[in-house]
Amino acid sequence: MRIVYKSPDELKLMRESALVTAGILDDLCAAAVPGASTWDLEMIARAGIAKHKVKSAFLNYAQPPYPAVLCTSINEVIVHGIPRKDEILKDGDIIGIDFGTFKHSFCADTARTVCVGKVSPEKQKLVDTARGALEAAIALCVAGNRLGDLGHAVQSYAEAQGYSVVRQFVGHGIGRQMHEDPQVPNYGEAGSGKRLKTGLVIAVEPMVNAGSPDVEVLEDDWTAVTKDRSMSAHFEHTIAITDDGPWVLTRATSTPGNPGA
Repeated sequence: MRIVYKSPDELKLMRESALVTAGILDDLCAAAVPGASTWDLEMIARAGIAKHKVKSAFLNYAQPPYPAVLCTSINEVIVHGIPRKDEILKDGDIIGIDFGTFKHSFCADTARTVCVGKVSPEKQKLVDTARGALEAAIALCVAGNRLGDLGHAVQSYAEAQGYSVVRQFVGHGIGRQMHEDPQVPNYGEAGSGKRLKTGLVIAVEPMVNAGSPDVEVLEDDWTAVTKDRSMSAHFEHTIAITDDGPWVLTRATSTPGNPGA
């Protein structure tokens, strides 16, 4: 598959898709409270999809078909946790919520890890580090830099805090398909890999583990957990490379060249 660069008009359409996706994720994060089930979050996401007349990027994706419109990954679950009625959030949990939709035939993909109630300092530090690793990569989403610069930024940021980054799953190009070229690893050597060019849109998504980077996929063929059952945190944004600098499409406060906060 070749890299597909987006025109300015296509980026505007992708921005519309991204804002809808991010707005629904805002609602999901607000609802991630003690006593809520992950299926409750699924129902909120489905209601948002219906309200905004968008299409889920996750439902029935791949083989075996993914059975939900979002991923809910609690504590030691890295990614791809499947929402369930009997999975109830508890005070002190952390939950990664990953969500994607299509609008105007363009995909947006975004994820955040949410602290449920009052979490331990150890969990808070892990979540803050994963978020900071993503911000370190976003700052380097500038035409002329290389993919390895992003991976190196994530890896060095996380490892400096004593954590590891998952290597089995990576970020990706995004556009008319959820997963396009190029792959965007969360590790690597600075100065390596393809150069970033204006019109490239990528989903950068650090997965940071408190222990080993090793992954185990459970019997449902989707849920990925840390092999040592240490805690994991995951953040993701859809980012466009522009002449002015990074444009975080899934962040409402961002403009071209200004990542926002």
